[in-house]
Amino acid sequence: MNGAKSLLQDLDDAIARGTDESRARALWHATDILITGRYSDDEISMFGEVIGRLADEIEVAARAQLSEVMSACDHAPLNVIEKLALDDEIAVAGPVLRDSNRIDEKMLVESAMTKGQAHLLAISQRQSIGEAVTDVLVKRGNQEVVTSVAKNEGARFSGSGLLHMVRRAEGDSILAEQLGLRKDVPRHIFQQLIAKASEDVRRRLEVERPEMMSQIQSSVTEVTGDLQSKFGPSSRSYFVAKRVVTTQYRQGNLNQDSISNYARQHRFDEVQIGLSLLSALPVDVIERALMDRNREMILVLCKALDFSWDTTMSLLFLGAKDHLITARELQDNEREYGRLKIETSRSILKFYQSRKTGAGADAGRQPELQVH
Repeated sequence: MNGAKSLLQDLDDAIARGTDESRARALWHATDILITGRYSDDEISMFGEVIGRLADEIEVAARAQLSEVMSACDHAPLNVIEKLALDDEIAVAGPVLRDSNRIDEKMLVESAMTKGQAHLLAISQRQSIGEAVTDVLVKRGNQEVVTSVAKNEGARFSGSGLLHMVRRAEGDSILAEQLGLRKDVPRHIFQQLIAKASEDVRRRLEVERPEMMSQIQSSVTEVTGDLQSKFGPSSRSYFVAKRVVTTQYRQGNLNQDSISNYARQHRFDEVQIGLSLLSALPVDVIERALMDRNREMILVLCKALDFSWDTTMSLLFLGAKDHLITARELQDNEREYGRLKIETSRSILKFYQSRKTGAGADAGRQPELQVH
């Protein structure tokens, strides 16, 4: 400790009375000693003070060189890293923004919030990026930045960050495809992406992500086997319900209140037929949405129809096993329903409508989506 302190004191004296040339030599001397030695945190901090003072007095090219060296140093002084990361010159800031493992999330967010697109691009290329940083990148970044971070497998996104990316991907096939290729995109976000994507992007993702596309396709094609309910369309009660509800629909009396009343009376046939008429989706797709343990589809459907939470809740209970839902699950569903946007849910619904071919006899001629 005393040896390092004495050396740094000599360097500090040289800075005070030296020339530009001698200061540059002192900078590289101090840097070389720091990189090749093993020091305590206090000693590293002292090196940082000296190197930081010298860095203030050197040209851009020399600062850029210093940045390259510091970006690869596992014990680089934090004050030096911060000074370099927040430099307005991308040649200086770029290396530490891209590669330094000494730069913390707070510094990255500050740079992303205050600097230009070149700085954001450098950050987007880091080996790993946390949600707080990507939230800024996807909002402030230009097309190149957003596409870069979408390609980065080490980037992590918050739910709001992913939704923002989906909105930005509209009309941007490159970004839409890159986002669709990410394995960490949850199914409900993937659905929204596909609903807004071009046909070319959908075809490419069908090839690249067949497992995800098949999940979506299964929600809008004919449901067979164990998902057919005991109230199937072959029963007499089903045809009676269909006649009653269809008449109600044609007279303009089928609405949210009707659906809610049917659900509370556990009249499954009337509910699935009514929702089919209001949403222009096949009855078997509605049946799947009501009975699927993943409640996502029924939540999206209810939001697209602008149903209240009370009506939505009655439908959740109708489709639940023994009509029972735990308080925790109900709270989670309510929170998820609150997050859904009507416009986005209707985009997903339109996508389902476009994929309903082959869904069965009831899919043939459906009315357009009614909004109440």
